[in-house]
Amino acid sequence: MPLDRLLSRAAVRLRAAGSPSPRLDAEVLLCHALGCDRTWLYTWGDREATTLVRARYEALVAARAEGHPVAYLTGEREFWGLALETHSSTLIPRPESETLVDVALALAPVAVGRLLDLGTGTGAIALAFASERPGWSVVGIDHQTEAVALARRNAERLAIGNAAFLVSDWFTALVGERFDVIVANPPYVAADDPHLVNGDVRFEPVSALVAGSDGLDDLRHIVAAACDHLVPGGWLALEHGHAQGAAVREQLSVAGYVEVASCHDLAGHERVSLGRVPGLR
Repeated sequence: MPLDRLLSRAAVRLRAAGSPSPRLDAEVLLCHALGCDRTWLYTWGDREATTLVRARYEALVAARAEGHPVAYLTGEREFWGLALETHSSTLIPRPESETLVDVALALAPVAVGRLLDLGTGTGAIALAFASERPGWSVVGIDHQTEAVALARRNAERLAIGNAAFLVSDWFTALVGERFDVIVANPPYVAADDPHLVNGDVRFEPVSALVAGSDGLDDLRHIVAAACDHLVPGGWLALEHGHAQGAAVREQLSVAGYVEVASCHDLAGHERVSLGRVPGLR
């Protein structure tokens, strides 16, 4: 069977299964099965699929039809132009989190400094920032040893040498450490959120998604604790749900942060809220 026909059949199956992007999913999975990029696929789509490729591809399509995330099936997701290894022990990097990278870069206009990424997962945010600010020292922490190992592998394969990753339950391994900028994309989904039973999140670790009855437990903890780990004048920037901006701004203000504000993602939702510790750096 020609690759083009195999691809078309897979896209139809994934559309029927409810994939929001059936053609793209079908292409990415076929490229993974072939070990090629999409340009090769567009050029040589009339070639016959081998029996081995067809069997491998049909298994991938079947798993995707059941809802398994493409990023877990291929073991890779692009973020900020970086090809990151993914694993089911961590969240899948999402485009809206690039807003947090944009904010962090805006808060770091100088050539040198220290940034901390809390709950780093794949290392996506830490590595994106580090790639843009090579003079900065970046630390990413996660309480999952699997996540820290994954982030370290991503740093190595991308040859990003100014980012280090540590196992830590939030700030517990960082006693006495201070940073110019702290960023976090913590769990912020409410325990009863109906979206938890839909889409990719069904297969992602609940501990990386859910934070109490209102989704704000971890955000509250970070806001309260980060003051002791920021230099005077340092910034805290937090990703949160699209309806949580007002609550996070209130937490920041009550905790004594100044210049509190929120930034919107490309969809127009409040996605990142930030505040500065009083004082001069």
